Amino acid sequence: MSRLNVLVFFGGCSPEYEVSLESAYAVIENLDRAKYRPLPLGITMDGRWLYFRGDPQKILDNTWANEEDAVPALLSPERVDHRLLLFPEPEKPAGSIPVDLAFPVIHGRNGEDGTLQGLLELFGIPLAGCGTLSSALCMDKDRAHRLAALAGVRVPRSIRMSAGDPISGALSFALEAGFPLYVKPLRSGSSYGITRVEQPEELPDAVSLAFHYDSQVILEENIEGFEAGCAVLGTDKLILGEPDEIELSEGFFNYTEKYTLKTSAIHVPARVDRELAARLKETAKTIYRALDCAVFARVDMFVTPEGEIVFNEVNTIPGFTEHSRYPGMMKAAGYSFPQVLDLIIRQAVRS
Repeated sequence: MSRLNVLVFFGGCSPEYEVSLESAYAVIENLDRAKYRPLPLGITMDGRWLYFRGDPQKILDNTWANEEDAVPALLSPERVDHRLLLFPEPEKPAGSIPVDLAFPVIHGRNGEDGTLQGLLELFGIPLAGCGTLSSALCMDKDRAHRLAALAGVRVPRSIRMSAGDPISGALSFALEAGFPLYVKPLRSGSSYGITRVEQPEELPDAVSLAFHYDSQVILEENIEGFEAGCAVLGTDKLILGEPDEIELSEGFFNYTEKYTLKTSAIHVPARVDRELAARLKETAKTIYRALDCAVFARVDMFVTPEGEIVFNEVNTIPGFTEHSRYPGMMKAAGYSFPQVLDLIIRQAVRS
């Protein structure tokens, strides 16, 4: 059987650009070369599409977008013959490479929110990940919470704000929900723009910061307890990783803690009994189905001191370094990183 050409998207016009480079490097390095040929397609911060053909270490170092290693490229819209078109000279395609499927590893806006997924579906290219609708829904914290609630899962009390809404509405909600509470961009990831608000006077600046990252903002009540996650893989038949647990010394799991673990720790499996672990898995499956997820995603939840499970969010393109939570949970369930990637690609080809 010939190797499949896997188009690995990385970078992107997103604050999570650098995180994407780390994830894409790990994916490229762990693809089984006997089965798959990675085609790294980077998107620069200013939106240029470049086919990268150099040492993957340059992706990790963010030195990949150079004239020697990177060639301007575009996807052909032809639905029958999927190809990556190369343009070493403007308006003069010098060749093309066949594409069997696309594996987006772009976190956050313009990569995880359904925009790229819609383009790939329009072109008929098999997609290793959630589709357009699911990606958009999961990125929107308010709508994701509403659908999860309809499926019977408890969600935090919240209020959504648009640009121009008076701060008085946010203050009224805050006084009702109590402090601390969280102010977040409605559609963002990696904790960018999120503030834990302890006092009413901190609210205006927190809202202003969140609006810097999105045109809509969500305020959420604080959920006492700890955060847990569950890796889910599949579309029809689901494979569940072992739930993990985030141990915090203070504050919340912000960008610094997610990528350095300076004062926090991740326990895999979570330090919970079998009954709670089983409920976390079942709740993750319920949320995954309610949001129409496919192929893979990570479902994040809170566990209260009373053992109640509360939905937090779904990451449709979670971190994919070898030390990230998703591969860690799958490893605890008996699947190596290369095996996880193989299962994801097989799901994409089958879908």
